[in-house]
Amino acid sequence: MKTARFPNLSTELLGWYDQNARTLPWRISPAESQKGVVGEPYHIWLSEVMLQQTTVVTVVDYFEKFLKIWPDIEKMAQANEDEVLKAWAGLGYYSRARNLKKCADIVVRDHGGRFPQNLEELRQLPGIGDYTAAAIAAIAFRQTVPVVDGNIERIISRLDCIDIPLPKSKPLIRDIMKGLVPSRQPGDFVQAMMDIGATICTPRNPDCHICPLRNWCKAADTGEPSNWPKKLPKKVKPERVGAAFVAIADDGAILLEKRAKKGLLAGMSQVPTTGWTARLDGETGVRAAPFVADFVADWRECGTIRHTFTHFHLTLHVFRADMVARSQTNGWWSRDVENEALPTVFRKVIEKALEEGNMHEM
Repeated sequence: MKTARFPNLSTELLGWYDQNARTLPWRISPAESQKGVVGEPYHIWLSEVMLQQTTVVTVVDYFEKFLKIWPDIEKMAQANEDEVLKAWAGLGYYSRARNLKKCADIVVRDHGGRFPQNLEELRQLPGIGDYTAAAIAAIAFRQTVPVVDGNIERIISRLDCIDIPLPKSKPLIRDIMKGLVPSRQPGDFVQAMMDIGATICTPRNPDCHICPLRNWCKAADTGEPSNWPKKLPKKVKPERVGAAFVAIADDGAILLEKRAKKGLLAGMSQVPTTGWTARLDGETGVRAAPFVADFVADWRECGTIRHTFTHFHLTLHVFRADMVARSQTNGWWSRDVENEALPTVFRKVIEKALEEGNMHEM
């Protein structure tokens, strides 16, 4: 239906990809693809899950670290969830890590360690939605399926000057993409679109003059391609407050706890904190401390940190106590917080507390 408006687009795009494909550790090269080589499904799955809501630059290091620890899906299935969460710490959106482990277990247990090639079966796996299932099917199994991520939404919106705002335009974009993906090298086509969205057809100031899709792009013809895609006004995120408490023993160990198994940051490690949520504020004062510091260790305020979650902004008042007796709590003490399953918000808290401690000692 839509391909008549885009004659020879796939040929042009694949030619561009041959010369300009990004080198990424989970990808095979265009030359290998043309010889019939396909990407390792485990690598593609792992990278695609990591890339959800995360930049390529950040993901590369995590991807390589995961492969060193778990070189194949069988090894990941043998890991426990806490190990995966520790390795994931800092990537955010921690349900992805929990689903990663669940998915590995199911693929090994129910599919003999091989990802199913059927799109519907892929969608049934934990943490694999429409986009990730399609990406695995196209890139790993050479299936001619429409793959639509944020980059591709932007490109298609501009190609056709789609004035329906996202997310309402998603079905139309998917329909157009379905007509564009060629049966020859569908995975390369999809990855070429992703590369153009990441490097040329960027949200602001796209480089239309070097874009291989320029001849087909209506938005470029207007001279204002950044006006697409159209989006509904963003909702204002609520502001939440709370407090966090960094207790330090005489050997420098820091008190940690484990969060509940359900809810925000489920199963992750944390320093003691108050009961803030996306909908409720937590207490902000020292009276909410997990225990009363004795005469050796008094709580002192170190300032605040701010962190943005998907649905709200959070400001935490940070308190620190030194020389705390280890008998004070039921948590555990860690001298290696770098390797704990600490979300970024609590790494910020600890960094703030340690920074204040260094200033206090000067």
